[in-house]
Amino acid sequence: MTTESNQHPPIRSFVLRDGRMTSAQKDALESSWPIHGIDFSKEPLDLHKIFARHAPRILEIGTGMGDATGQMAENHKENDYLAIEVHRPGIGSLMRQIEEKKLSNIRLISHDVVEILKYQLPENSIDCVYIFFPDPWPKKKHHKRRLINSSLLSLIKPVLKKHGRVFIATDWEDYAEQIIEVLGHQADIINLAGNNKYSPRPRWRPMTKFEKRGLNKGHQVFDFALAFKN
Repeated sequence: MTTESNQHPPIRSFVLRDGRMTSAQKDALESSWPIHGIDFSKEPLDLHKIFARHAPRILEIGTGMGDATGQMAENHKENDYLAIEVHRPGIGSLMRQIEEKKLSNIRLISHDVVEILKYQLPENSIDCVYIFFPDPWPKKKHHKRRLINSSLLSLIKPVLKKHGRVFIATDWEDYAEQIIEVLGHQADIINLAGNNKYSPRPRWRPMTKFEKRGLNKGHQVFDFALAFKN
């Protein structure tokens, strides 16, 4: 019998490596978090109240330094972006962009996405989910830490609206192959490119520094566009 005291802790897809924050990132984080940040709680969010409007809602899981997020929010002000990032330099960088570009359509949560999906996001509240260049955890012994798996997709499904979409990109071929394998075991997911196929690169997806780095190393970029059966 498994009890709470002898359960193994969940395997996280991230390890906090705060690194060095610039003074500008630190200042932006401290000044803007009360306005654009959302603290984690187990109470569902009222996104209409938080963004002060009704608009398409994009959940971006893992924003890195936030360059793509800031660019998308600036180019598509008709959308609201709920960004999840746990590394403070990245949060500070995105906060600085929000200030410089005077963006009002981004909010950030700094917490484990698994718990956010379980507790904080209401059902049928998100139009699209973006997961661009998640940590590849390249060593085989670390593959169990990779973010995209059946459990995560099962948590995403309830928060997506009907006809919602999930967009994924990675430049690690074996990660892309692993995602294909995961999709093959998810009967309620539709790969919009077709079974065992990759999608064309969306024109609206900005180039991230991680994508540039991968391309410079000769990596191929693999895109996915997914939907759930209702």
